[in-house]
This record gives sequence, structure tokens and C-alpha cells, in this order.
Amino acid sequence: MPAVEALVAIDAAVRGRLTDPSNLRVYAKSNRGQHGVPRLAKLAEVAAPAESQMETRLRWLLLEAGLPRPEVQTDLHDQDNRFVGRADLYYPSARLVLEYDGGNHRDRLVADDRRQNMLINAGFKVLRFTASDLHQHAGVVVAQVRGALGTLPEEARFWRQKRAS
Repeated sequence: MPAVEALVAIDAAVRGRLTDPSNLRVYAKSNRGQHGVPRLAKLAEVAAPAESQMETRLRWLLLEAGLPRPEVQTDLHDQDNRFVGRADLYYPSARLVLEYDGGNHRDRLVADDRRQNMLINAGFKVLRFTASDLHQHAGVVVAQVRGALGTLPEEARFWRQKRAS
């Protein structure tokens, strides 16, 4: 099973409160040497209660690209501490919200648009992605997140500086 699929299963178990990352780490530590345990230990370090398989796949894509680990399912508030929404993935240092829009997004478009407007008005940056983005444009997804985080690879920084000159 590919590592990302194993993480999808682990995230679902964490979300369903069947286990938690600390229990997985304890299990891995006490079962060292058994087949699959080293991979389990690594995946336990990034396990989180994602609400969908595609959110996990988006997070995996970012981690595999060397980006920092985002928070998962984070409640966000405005400057007056009013709840404005929950982020699928969140980078607090950049106030960057990442949303995965699945098939049911069409049914919730109006509510999602209102929520996005509230997030933007509260000072958050928002990037939205779909299955097509993850499967067919993964490099663009990584580049957009990297750019929003301000962690461009050295070549991209050079290219931007060169173009600005």
C-alpha cells in the first residue's frame, strides 16, 4: 500500500477517535523491528483528524514537496475573537488557509463563498483546490502554497528578482 493511502487510513482512524498519534507512536516504539513499523512511526508523526481523504492527500503532497506541516481542522477567529470558519489546512505563521473543495462544494457554494469572504475580511489568505488540481496540477498546487508561504525555492527567488530588474 502506498504511504499516502496508509496515511488516509490512519487519519480516518484518528478522526473517528479509534486511535491517536501518540498511541501510534507508543505502539511503533514497542514493536520496533516488525514489518511496517518504521513506516507507521513516520506516518504517526503527521497523522491528523482530516475530514476527507482528499484533505489528507493535499497535506501529503505538501509534505512530500518539503513544505512545513500545516495544522488540520483549525478553528479561526477574527480580531474580536468571533468564529469565522474552520480551515481544512492552516499555516498560522502566514495566516494561510487551504481548502479542499470536493464534489459537495457545488451544493454548498453560497455558504462557502460567505465563509471565504469572512476569512479574507478577518485577514486570512485563502487558497482553494480540487481533485483535478491534486491529480493533474500537483506542481502548481505546491508552487501556489510555497509562494503564499513565502518559501520559494532559490531558483524561483532568483527568477522573480531577475524579472523585477
